[in-house]
Amino acid sequence: MEPVDGHHVTPRGRRIRADAVEWQASRSGGPGGQHANTSDTAVTVTIHVDRCGLPPVVQQRVLDTVGPVVVASSSRTRSQWRNRQLAWTEALTRLDEAAQPPPAPRARTRPSRGAREERLSDKRRAAERKRDRRRPHADD
Repeated sequence: MEPVDGHHVTPRGRRIRADAVEWQASRSGGPGGQHANTSDTAVTVTIHVDRCGLPPVVQQRVLDTVGPVVVASSSRTRSQWRNRQLAWTEALTRLDEAAQPPPAPRARTRPSRGAREERLSDKRRAAERKRDRRRPHADD
C-alpha cells in the first residue's frame, strides 16, 4: 500500500501515481450503545482515474467502464489497518478489471464434414420419431 517512487502498483503491474489516491476513515455502523463504534475504523479509498498517469487508451477504457473515480470501502473488521488493506485490494482489482482490453472477436470457423453429417442425421431421426407419433391415415 505504500507508494514506491511516487507510484502504487496494481496486481497486474499497472503503475498509479500516488497523488491520484485519497483515503478517508469514518465511523463504522452497526449495533451498540453508549460509547460504541466511536473509533474511525471504516475506510474508503478513492482513485481518480484522470490523475493516475495511465496510458491514454487504458485511461479511456477505465473511464468508459467505471467512470472518473474508482471507489471502494470496507468496514468488515474492527481494525482500520485491515479495512485499509481490504478497500485497497478491492479498488485495485476494480481498476485492473476495467483496464483489461475487450476479448478478441471469435474467428469464424466452418463445421467439419462429420459435424454436418451428424447434425443432418439427428434431424432425420427427430423427423422419423415425430412421424411415428402421428395418427395413421384412414387408408392405412
